[in-house]
Order: sequence, then C-alpha cells, then structure tokens
Amino acid sequence: MNKINALCVYCGSSAGTDPAFAATAREFGKILAANGVRLVYGGGSIGLMGALAGSVIEHGGQVTGVIPEFLTAAERPRRLAQELIVTRDMHECKRTMFERADAFVALPGGLGTLEELVEQMTWAQLGRHKKPILVANINGFWDPLLALVDHMRVLGLVPPPARGVDLLVAERIEDILPRLRKAVRVGAEAEKKMAVPVDRL
Repeated sequence: MNKINALCVYCGSSAGTDPAFAATAREFGKILAANGVRLVYGGGSIGLMGALAGSVIEHGGQVTGVIPEFLTAAERPRRLAQELIVTRDMHECKRTMFERADAFVALPGGLGTLEELVEQMTWAQLGRHKKPILVANINGFWDPLLALVDHMRVLGLVPPPARGVDLLVAERIEDILPRLRKAVRVGAEAEKKMAVPVDRL
C-alpha cells in the first residue's frame, strides 16, 4: 500500500455538546470528497456519523456504510451511500470496515468509537496490520486517552512507538490526510529497505 484510497472513520452516533464536533465532521467530509478518498464508516445517518457521511455525499464523494443488523433501527442507515453493507454482528462489521480501509481516523465519539480505536491500536501492536491510525484531537477531546497511553508507557505496560503503535494526532482537520499520507509513504519506504534481494535468498 502506498496511498490512501479508502479511509475508515470512527465517530459518534450522537453529535455531542460541542458544536465544533459536527462542524469538524462536515468539513472533513468535504476534504475527503475533494481528495477522492472513499469514506468507510459505521453506516448511520444521525449524529457525527450522519454529518460526516452527508457531507461526503453532498460534495460528490464516495461512501461505504457498514452496520450490524441490530443497529439499523436505532441508527437509521444512510441509504444515499453508494454502498451499504448490513452485517450479522459487530464482529463482522468491524472486520469488514478493516478490510476495506487503508487507514483509520477517530473523530470524537463515545464508547463504541473508543472501543474501535483501541482495537485497531491493539491489532497494530500485535503486528496484525501496519495501517496508520490517527486521532482527530478536536478541542482536546482525546487528551485524556493520550495521557493514559503515555502513563501506560511510563509504567512499562505499553511499548514505545518504535516497538508498538505510533498513534498519530492531528489538532486541525486539514492536517489529517497529509499526516496519514506521510505515514503511508514512510512505511512503504521502510518496507523497501527491509526487502531481501532475490540474489541473497
């Protein structure tokens, strides 16, 4: 992988109390559409998910919604998405989102967003994937999590980025894609350097 064609974005099915969250989701949707990056997300039409997906579609972008069947009544899947995948359960939902994305971004959200983000961090730490992971730290939303991860590292419970997960952070929405692209480029260059020449096998 040397570019980002599809981006999985985790975010809340509620809008939250800070107006900046929804405004950010809408702006990010516009950015994704303008850059030709397909949105892969939780499929809902409400809250931050709805604001994000609606903005991508409004600005001519492509959207894949993935939602488990039991959530379809509560989160009202966005039927305007070019692709809507209804899965049997959350496990299949998360696996499908993972397989269809080149990188992951967490906007503000609740426990579901946190769980999905931490799962990707865990898989990366275990060496199951090398896809970039970024938190959009809008108005310091993710500060408590970042402080907790640093605390775990100080106590030797989480490895440093060089051996574990290099969790990317962006304070501004316009910095997200450039940082993800840089991470993909650096990763591709590192893999090239590690490749063993055929004549040495």
